[in-house]
Amino acid sequence: MSSNLLVFAACAAVAVILLFGLANMMRGGSANLSQKLMRLRVLLQFVAILVIMGVVWWRSA
Repeated sequence: MSSNLLVFAACAAVAVILLFGLANMMRGGSANLSQKLMRLRVLLQFVAILVIMGVVWWRSA
């Protein structure tokens, strides 16, 4: 049960940062902030993939 929550939290973090970045771009906010948010999104996507792969590995063991 906790592994499902971990995967959900990782995916939710990616989605939240993506939405913040898109909202900033749509309202004409700082391009520098948008760039930082998109870089953070890529980092969080990497972490989410690692979490998902770890959960899959843990469940198969």
